[in-house]
Amino acid sequence: MSLFYGIRLKNIIKLIAYSALLTGASALFAQQNLQPVVHNVVQLSATGSVEVPQDLLSIAMGTTRDGNDAGAVQNQLKSALDAALAEAKKAALPGQLDLRTGNFSLYPRYGRDGKPSGWQGSAELILEGRDFARISSAAGKIQTLTVSSVSFGLSREQRAQVEGDAQTMAIERFKARAEAIARGFGFTGYTLREVNVSASDQGYTPRPRMLAMEAKVVSDSPVPVEAGKTAVLVTVSGSVQLK
Repeated sequence: MSLFYGIRLKNIIKLIAYSALLTGASALFAQQNLQPVVHNVVQLSATGSVEVPQDLLSIAMGTTRDGNDAGAVQNQLKSALDAALAEAKKAALPGQLDLRTGNFSLYPRYGRDGKPSGWQGSAELILEGRDFARISSAAGKIQTLTVSSVSFGLSREQRAQVEGDAQTMAIERFKARAEAIARGFGFTGYTLREVNVSASDQGYTPRPRMLAMEAKVVSDSPVPVEAGKTAVLVTVSGSVQLK
């Protein structure tokens, strides 16, 4: 009797295993059938470019101090930064001249023997906005900091407007190219399958003239600046189904 049940149990286990195998194979077959083979699909991209003057100026000004006492060095940096802020705030105007503090650091200075021999620190102030004359004039009047870098870019308003124009251009070029490819292969047209849109800008940032540093020493003359141009690029890429 036990032998009969043992044989029957083995058969049941084999049947279950076989059913599971069939179920897995059916699921795999069904999954493969849900992914039909696609033909006549073309990947392509097109770019739209609009060149505009850079309308955003950023001037970074900073100073360094060193000494044997960390507290004294920190106070010197704070005093220099406070004086620069007080002077710059006289000309501050939202959107035209905005102010923000940059790096403020204090760290030990080591001698040749590897032991601490004093303290060094630096402070930074950023003047940024669209009014170039106001910004360069304010920078020239600050006597406790010196210009460390000058950079140019696009304001958010300018970028949004230009990106819209470049995007329209890129889309039209994408459509024209897709149409040309379809007709070149003997098709009457196409349908859009997927599309990606990305934007960037390419330009140059003139380096600050050496005169800017020299002028800061002898007078409160405006810091000489000259903006360049940048090209805003929008790329449309994706795939189309020829039909």
